[in-house]
Amino acid sequence: MDYRTKEEQVADYLRERIISGVYPRGSRLKQAEIAEELKLSITPVREALKLLVAEGYVSGDSYRGARVVPFDPAASAEILNLRLLLEAQLVRGVVQNITSKDLEELHALGAEFAKAFADGDRAAARGVNYRFHRRMYDIANLPQTLHFVQILWARYPFDVINAAQNRGQDAVEEHNEILEALATGDAASAMIAMRKHIESGWTVLKSSALAATEDE
Repeated sequence: MDYRTKEEQVADYLRERIISGVYPRGSRLKQAEIAEELKLSITPVREALKLLVAEGYVSGDSYRGARVVPFDPAASAEILNLRLLLEAQLVRGVVQNITSKDLEELHALGAEFAKAFADGDRAAARGVNYRFHRRMYDIANLPQTLHFVQILWARYPFDVINAAQNRGQDAVEEHNEILEALATGDAASAMIAMRKHIESGWTVLKSSALAATEDE
């Protein structure tokens, strides 16, 4: 059962679509269109956008329209270090709390991600990737830490990283390493696997930035 309010559910839906690149950086988010898509009234959509403005996912006036915040490359290195620190704490909490049912759900999401990547549906893969990490971190039961991590995610260029060639297959293998460590209850290995996963994406980002510079 989902105990989140409607605005929290809408906010999570929008976070996923922003991180996955369905809503590109700088694009306008129209309340009426979102409400129609979700078959909801304007009110929870408006309140969800206020949450996302506070977290840094979007900017602007939620009444007249909001835009997805552009990527700031200058902030990425600092955000990387903060992610490594806070997500390690979340992984530790996951190991302490995870159940066999939780593990089954994570394996299902991991398989869904792998299938989307194999099918060439990168947008779907990015969306599942968000749900995989969000579901995992929910298990930690550290809501304040997760809140700060979600703020960091708003400022991290997942769309650039996940668009890179071969990133999907690497991510599939890294997800499996994390799940194996969680299944054995090995907190140290799980934290190392997550660190490897985050740093691998960072390496892809730097390579993509270098390639773009060389092409100019």
